[in-house]
Amino acid sequence: MDVDANGYLLDASAWRSEFAAENAARDGIALGEEHWQVIRFLRDYYAEFGVSPPMRVLVKAMAARTGNAPTSRRLYQLFPQGPAKQACKYAGLPKPVSCI
Repeated sequence: MDVDANGYLLDASAWRSEFAAENAARDGIALGEEHWQVIRFLRDYYAEFGVSPPMRVLVKAMAARTGNAPTSRRLYQLFPQGPAKQACKYAGLPKPVSCI
């Protein structure tokens, strides 16, 4: 799969779950159900809106849609390099515009 210089997938439609697992393993993270819940949500959000949500939108949108969203604190525990940035990378999506 082709990625940019920061490891983000160039074609989101080429994403496979193995891509997420391999990237997470490189970062020392074993993906659990909570990780996958966020990754699936991000992929659905991107499919609907065509953008990766920034952190604040991620938390609010997950809460609104699932009724069971992790807190910001929990998201940072799951994705310590920055929830929106790192989770989007694993999900095969572009880095959110608000991330530096």
